[in-house]
Amino acid sequence: MPVRHEHSRSVDRRVRVQGRPVDAYPALPPEAKRGSVRNITVVGEEVLGRPCRDVTEFGTPELSALIDDMFLTMHVADGAGLAANQIGIGLRLFVYDCPDDHGIRHVGHIINPVLDVPGPDSRRLIDDLEGCLSVPGATMTVPRTDRTIARGFDKDGNPLVIEGTGYFARCLQHETDHLAGHTYLDRLPKRDRKDALRQMQDRQEDVFTQRANRAARLNQ
Repeated sequence: MPVRHEHSRSVDRRVRVQGRPVDAYPALPPEAKRGSVRNITVVGEEVLGRPCRDVTEFGTPELSALIDDMFLTMHVADGAGLAANQIGIGLRLFVYDCPDDHGIRHVGHIINPVLDVPGPDSRRLIDDLEGCLSVPGATMTVPRTDRTIARGFDKDGNPLVIEGTGYFARCLQHETDHLAGHTYLDRLPKRDRKDALRQMQDRQEDVFTQRANRAARLNQ
């Protein structure tokens, strides 16, 4: 789910990391500094269309390295969130670096998430533009509830409860959809879906060039 971060600001007191407030945090998360860039899957690839498997082993070097790679890949692609199947790994895990509507930055990862979405009587659906790193260059209006809670685990198996409102709630819903084998295109009427795919066809090469340029700058 793409968004342009304000990377020129090195620290920010309005940050929550793994759901907890911190006094300061770097623009480039420590995980990203340790990671390697992976290729991002594109809509139509099989791994994006099937449900992911639960993570069953926690606290392993392999899981930590995967999260590091996902953070750097998300950063290079200028994303707000990235699910594991977006780099071809069919595990129920996503990372995020996403603002909410109050200017608070949320950074972290969550494994095997389950969403608590308000019921029909108490939820409020918001129509807003949404994009996806696996649908490069396309944005469409998608209705999402304005708040949600994600319950899952961190990489060491500790329980996590992450609450999201506004744009961050949208991010949590978007990434959890990925883990179920869905993209935001699946929530669109047929005509809008075709429009999004046309946008992708027209713009994806420019998006790929921008990603390559950011990766090159990072390596300098």
